[in-house]
Amino acid sequence: MDVTTTAAFAALALSLIAVPGPDWAFILAAGARERVVLRAVAGVMAGYVLIAALVAGGAGTLVARTPVILTLLTVAGAAYLVYLGVRTLRTASSTTITASAAGRTGGHFGRGITVSGLNPKGLLLFLAILPQFTDRDGWPIPAQLAVLGVLYIALAGTVYLTLGLLADRVVGGRPRAARMISRVSGVAMLAVGASLLIERFVLAG
Repeated sequence: MDVTTTAAFAALALSLIAVPGPDWAFILAAGARERVVLRAVAGVMAGYVLIAALVAGGAGTLVARTPVILTLLTVAGAAYLVYLGVRTLRTASSTTITASAAGRTGGHFGRGITVSGLNPKGLLLFLAILPQFTDRDGWPIPAQLAVLGVLYIALAGTVYLTLGLLADRVVGGRPRAARMISRVSGVAMLAVGASLLIERFVLAG
């Protein structure tokens, strides 16, 4: 792996991370309404760590060769995003956070893992893009995939943490703004979930 190739991958990764998606919606909702940014970001990153480990370990090849697995991931991911979207919209009207709700930060970690872990687009990123930046004459391919995966996760974590903290600080004391962001996030999750199903079963067919 050379510096130029790694830098090119980093630039591409940042451009992909900057595109709003289910990760953005989840982080914004957590930061603006529930203020559990660290747990939410840690959960999303843990989901990507799981994907990176599976891809680097060889499971990525299995998924690529077995379309039914990717289809199941798409359905599960879309269904979970719709569930989160509905839940976010239903709770967006709340202007305060109760002590019991604030204490359930572990739930945000688990939800973060599921949001990124069941995101087929994230899996496709690791399957289709990472291999293009490996060098067959360099380190072992699994090691290169692992390094690139860690780089992507570090960049994504930095961006999402900044995004969540800004949401918390900017709208944390503004209930109306917090409700608006939560509603937008909920709609975004519903839209992404629906688009995943449309892309998989309508456009692909």
